[in-house]
Amino acid sequence: MRHVVVTGTPRASLERIDTLAAYGVATVHEALGRTGCLGPGLRPAWPGSRTGGNAVTVLCWPGDNLMIHVAVEQCQEGDILVVTTTSPSTDGMFGELLATSLRSRGVRGLVINAGVRDVAELRAMGFPVWSAAVSAQGTVKATPGAVNVPITVGGQLVRPGDTIIADDDGVLVVPRADLERGIAAASVRAAKEAAAREAFAKGELGLDRYGLRERLPALGISYVTADQYDGSGAAGREDAGEQEHGDHGSR
Repeated sequence: MRHVVVTGTPRASLERIDTLAAYGVATVHEALGRTGCLGPGLRPAWPGSRTGGNAVTVLCWPGDNLMIHVAVEQCQEGDILVVTTTSPSTDGMFGELLATSLRSRGVRGLVINAGVRDVAELRAMGFPVWSAAVSAQGTVKATPGAVNVPITVGGQLVRPGDTIIADDDGVLVVPRADLERGIAAASVRAAKEAAAREAFAKGELGLDRYGLRERLPALGISYVTADQYDGSGAAGREDAGEQEHGDHGSR
């Protein structure tokens, strides 16, 4: 790993990022073919958080937040700091003081594949944070890492300047080159969801709206009455019990 701080990374328009973020993580994720989700392990430190911005990436040593302090200088209005470590860590690498420093530079939030602390203060500040853990365990400031290099979080590649959107459903990365495609696809997806929502409110079933009903027989799903099920179900359970007994005997 090269211990570098890359400066002057390109960024996308904040207006366009805000347009994308307004659709929400789940809708954009579906619209882009279910790609870019950083995984269920990253959860908001407090509910109701929603943001979007340009990624400033940080690679830290476990239990060491030196490079977060280094990265603050590289942040500007509309950025989101995205932090990971060279191996798994749950230490509280970020808290109120760093959030105060980032907010002074217009940073919109933090995504960290490690731990955070001072959750009550972060909530009171209204500073959005998504993390893999909450921990009072402190850190040191001693080991070099890197800033604004490609990193991997939740199996997804995050490059500096990529678009990050985050809400209660999780965190999504959209490559900077795909921002406009994401907005267009999310707009189409949102319109379909709005139409489905209206139909469901009027009583239409997903089985019919999505053409699922005619697919059920091919999947081996049949409809029987309760009386039919009571009669065939008992026999089915008996057969299953005999089969299970036979399987145990063959081991």
